[in-house]
Amino acid sequence: MKKRGRKALKDPHHFCVTGGGKHEGYELKGKIWIDGNEGTFLGYGRIALLEKIKQYGSISKAAKSINMSYRQAWRLISSMNRQAGKPFVETQIGGKNGGGTKLTEAGEKAIEQFWRIHKKFKKFLSKEIKNFEI
Repeated sequence: MKKRGRKALKDPHHFCVTGGGKHEGYELKGKIWIDGNEGTFLGYGRIALLEKIKQYGSISKAAKSINMSYRQAWRLISSMNRQAGKPFVETQIGGKNGGGTKLTEAGEKAIEQFWRIHKKFKKFLSKEIKNFEI
């Protein structure tokens, strides 16, 4: 019997890995995330979710676009909101113009800061691989 549902990735974290260029056949790679009181606070996957929410204005569409369940998306959003002490995401219930979801100023700032740190991390990896010798 064929299983239904989403296709599993070989390495679900492969998209989190960043490299810093190659030097003499070697490449320095790494992942970056920010831990909080409950464990992971922000990382590549959580930032991708926030960006997709901004793009689609919907948690379900955002989750689907990154092959994540709606339930898991809500867990991540709740975790980020709790750990930040202020909401990154606000939802509006239906009505005349329909419901929707949007990022708050804090959510926008989190994305901006994460990518700033990520860029510096990538630059660090690139610099350090040039000093690697065997």
